[in-house]
Amino acid sequence: MKRILFLLIALITTQLVFSQEDALVFFADKEGVADALANPITILTQEAIDRKQMHGTPIDERDVPVNESYKTQVNNSTGITVLAKSKWMNAVYVRGSISNINNLLNLDFVTEVEFADKDLNFRKPAGTTPDKFEIENQQSRIEYNYGNAANQTEMLSVDFLHENNFTGEGMVVAFMDGGFPNVMNNPAFENLRNEGRLLGTYDFVERQENVDGTSSHGSHTLSDAAAFLNGEFVGTAPNASYYLFVTEDGDNESPLEEALWVEALERADSLGVDVVNTSLGYQDFDDPDYNHSYEDLDGQTTIGARGANHAFDKGMILVTSAGNDGYYGFTYVGTPGDAPGMLTIGAVDAYGNLAYFSSIGPTVDGRVKPDVMAQGESAAIVDLYGSVTYSNGTSFSSPIMAGSVASFWQVRPETPNIEIMQMIRESGSLYDNPTDEMGYGIPNFEDAYNALIQLSVEDEMLQKNFALYPNPVTTDVNISFPKGYAEATFTMYNILGEQVKRARISANNNQVDVSQLTAGVYIATVETGNKKTSFKLIKQ
Repeated sequence: MKRILFLLIALITTQLVFSQEDALVFFADKEGVADALANPITILTQEAIDRKQMHGTPIDERDVPVNESYKTQVNNSTGITVLAKSKWMNAVYVRGSISNINNLLNLDFVTEVEFADKDLNFRKPAGTTPDKFEIENQQSRIEYNYGNAANQTEMLSVDFLHENNFTGEGMVVAFMDGGFPNVMNNPAFENLRNEGRLLGTYDFVERQENVDGTSSHGSHTLSDAAAFLNGEFVGTAPNASYYLFVTEDGDNESPLEEALWVEALERADSLGVDVVNTSLGYQDFDDPDYNHSYEDLDGQTTIGARGANHAFDKGMILVTSAGNDGYYGFTYVGTPGDAPGMLTIGAVDAYGNLAYFSSIGPTVDGRVKPDVMAQGESAAIVDLYGSVTYSNGTSFSSPIMAGSVASFWQVRPETPNIEIMQMIRESGSLYDNPTDEMGYGIPNFEDAYNALIQLSVEDEMLQKNFALYPNPVTTDVNISFPKGYAEATFTMYNILGEQVKRARISANNNQVDVSQLTAGVYIATVETGNKKTSFKLIKQ
């Protein structure tokens, strides 16, 4: 009996010492925060600073890099390897044995350890800070000849944007995927290369600039937004500028890929990226203990969802695939598509009907997902050598939409991301009656364009006079009235477009208590008569 007990203890001890686990390790603080915020050019590019100023997005402590000394000390700890880092979460992603990871809590700057295997998290003390989406079965007043891309473009009325010279010019889009082989030689990307619009590349898995990666998936998805073969194929944002980032490890499936994706988002934000396309998503991993349950997909729990929400707060629009599990298996939208800050895209066929494989909603907390739809069944793509072919998957409905978003945002790039996303939802064919299968339906970018232009006209007429302060706000927001106006209706909406506050105000009673609202970004409107002014309001 004693021998059996000894062997059992030895087995458990061996497992604790030698079994390799993944975890997030959170830090207590950052170095040089005050100096960095006083001189943001030391931590962000000028393009990123300009974009944040244009959108009214504050530069805050989340923009300050992780303390490299902390990262080095963790990496030098016994049996620990640092694989990724996140300035937004002030954390690093590590791999090591359970005991070695738990030993990191002895470092005075480590506040919390969060294991990827959630069953292990009972071991940590309380802290202070808290597909693959492609079905590859491929089938052998600007006037573009879209060729084989005509249906997927015209379904969204993106051709209307292009005809009015909104083709993504001046917008910056980042693609995050598994690999982008032959982009430097593919004739479909000749304009992108020759016009200097391929701004940079980086492989976060291999830590190198070469982005051939482990698959051709990224090259295919990129074509739906960036390719130009006049008469054969035109992407939805053919004149945008692009960054290409590899975040997908083709040899291993683990939450590390989510952490690398968040790290790439942080790089994108620092470079001034406007739109991010992610034709990836996560639910199952090689180690089933790391799998995400449906209960995890509340938009706040996974590494990917948390990173996505930070990126949204920083002013970017993130577009992602809903997933291909609608017909079998998990069926629900995976992460990071569950995040409120994501524009999650399902797939339809060439006739606008739900594609059989498209993953469905709602999220576990009852939110509408997917957000909107685009063609993903028999979607036209360009292969590695410049030939047009077809493929299935929400991997393709996502970049079709991402390019559309970039071209649409070009109309009025100073418009906050929350307003652009809401206008896209409101233009959806099912906006008044969203469904679990198709969300708000298929957007119409001509309708969205008209709504954006109307907002611009109203802003020019009224925004000089009406004002909200303070912004950001913690308790009470004040509304200043122009001469000639005595009363108005004040309304606030969250990032999902849901009304969260409504009050009748006047020039003499112009204060609204918002202290009960959760921290985040809101749209506030001041409406009087037939005129309405919209503001981005940050609740702290």
